[in-house]
Amino acid sequence: MSEKNLSRRRFLLTGAAGVAGATLAASAPAFAAKAAQGVTDAAAAAVTGGALRHLSVRQVRTELLDIGYHEAGPENGRPVILLHGFPYDIHSYVDVAPMLAARGYRVIVPHLRGHGTTRFLSASTPRSGQQAAIGEDVIALMDALHIPEAVLAGYDWGGRAACVVAALRPSRCVGLVSVNSYLIQDIARATQPLPPQVEWGLWYQFYFQTERGRKGLEASRNDIARILWKNNSPTWQFDDATFVRAAEAFNNPDYVEIVIHSYRHRLGLAPGYPLYEDAERKLAKLPAITVPSITLDGMADGVVPATDGKGQAARFAGPRIHRQIPGVGHNLPQEAPQAFVDAVSELVAGGKWRT
Repeated sequence: MSEKNLSRRRFLLTGAAGVAGATLAASAPAFAAKAAQGVTDAAAAAVTGGALRHLSVRQVRTELLDIGYHEAGPENGRPVILLHGFPYDIHSYVDVAPMLAARGYRVIVPHLRGHGTTRFLSASTPRSGQQAAIGEDVIALMDALHIPEAVLAGYDWGGRAACVVAALRPSRCVGLVSVNSYLIQDIARATQPLPPQVEWGLWYQFYFQTERGRKGLEASRNDIARILWKNNSPTWQFDDATFVRAAEAFNNPDYVEIVIHSYRHRLGLAPGYPLYEDAERKLAKLPAITVPSITLDGMADGVVPATDGKGQAARFAGPRIHRQIPGVGHNLPQEAPQAFVDAVSELVAGGKWRT
C-alpha cells in the first residue's frame, strides 16, 4: 500500500475532534425524551420471538476489508450501527436489530475484523486488533455504505470501537450507547494492578500473552469462549444452540491473530502498527467524548463490575446518562434487548442530525 493511501487512511480517523456538546442540563428535555415506539411491546415481542434465528449477512468492501454485516429496516431510516464484543458475534443483536428496524431505523450490524464473514483483502495487511484499527473499521464501513452519521452502540470490543469513533470523529457519531462506559484503553497505565477479584476475571487476557495461550486459543477457541460466556454473564441461561450459532463466527482465518494482538497490545506487550500510529497517539491522551451518550452497566456483569458511573463522568464532556440494568451480565444487548433498544431510540430521537 502506498504512503499516500496510508496517509489518507490515517486521516479518516484522526481528524479534528469537533465541538463539544451542550451541557446535560440544557439538553435534557430533548435528550431524555423517549422515541415513539413505532410498534407496541406485543408487536416487538412477535418480531423477536419464535425459533432460533440466524441473521442474514451482506458483504461490502472497504480499502482493507470485505466486511460481513446484517442490515435491517428502511434504507432511508436514521442509521444505527450495532457493534459486538469478544467472544461474541452479530447475534448479540438478534433481538435488538428487528426491534429497532420496526421503529423505522436503518440498522447495520457488522462482524468485527477477525470474525464471521469479514475478511482482509490482502495477505500483507497487518492483522491488528488494536483499538484504533477497530475504530477505523467503523468509519470505513460507514463510508462504504454512504452513511455520513449514525448512532453507534456497542459493548466490549464493539463499545470500544464506538467510543473511539465518538472521541476522534464526533461529526460521524450522533449519539453513543456504551456498555461499561468509557472504553478507550489507557495503555500507559496497563501495568497498574486492578483489585484481585477483577484480575481473576481477566485470566484469559494474561493467558493470551503467552505462546501457550495462543496455541490454546487456536486449539480450543470454542471451549474458551463458552467459559467466558458463563463467567461474564453468570445469570444468563443460554442454550447450546445459541452458543453454537455465535461460535460459527470464530472460524474466521484471522480470528486467533486478531484476538492475540488485541490483548497483547492493550497491555503494552505488543507494538501497534504504523497505519494506526496517529490515532493511537490521540487515544493515549484519553480524549473526552462530546456526543450525547447513554452508558449502561449490567448489575450481574462477571468481568466488569457495575458502577454508578461517577468514576468516569469526566470522560464525557457532553450530555450523558448512566443506567444500571439489574440481573444482566456482560452481553447486555442479548440479555436485556429492551433496555438496549430504549437507549438507542432515545439518542436517535434526541440527536442533532445534520443529514
